[in-house]
Amino acid sequence: MYVAVANKALKYPHAKSRIAYIGTTKAGAARIASSAAYRAKDLLALHGVTSLSFYVVTCAARQRVKSWHKLEVGLILAFKHLYGQVPKCNVKGKNQKWSDELEYFTRSRLENVLKKYET
Repeated sequence: MYVAVANKALKYPHAKSRIAYIGTTKAGAARIASSAAYRAKDLLALHGVTSLSFYVVTCAARQRVKSWHKLEVGLILAFKHLYGQVPKCNVKGKNQKWSDELEYFTRSRLENVLKKYET
């Protein structure tokens, strides 16, 4: 999965954040470039955004668990908790609630991952 970070802070209801999108690809890290190119038009259309950086976020594999999917949902929900809404270009997660993501990741760890991309 990956995080798209804008060159400037974007306004959210609770605070500002440079994170514009949190997403995953079906084919793993090798397909991030094409997925990023697909999203770039929407991301660069945001007011004042002239450049983007993409960062890969990984987690340990677990048997019979799509851990990358749990991580994506967990990060989106943690972002929503911290900033008041999902990232600007995310559609997924607007009406989503916590299910079992906190069994795999702690909320503080998810929030620390998000805060890492604020600088």
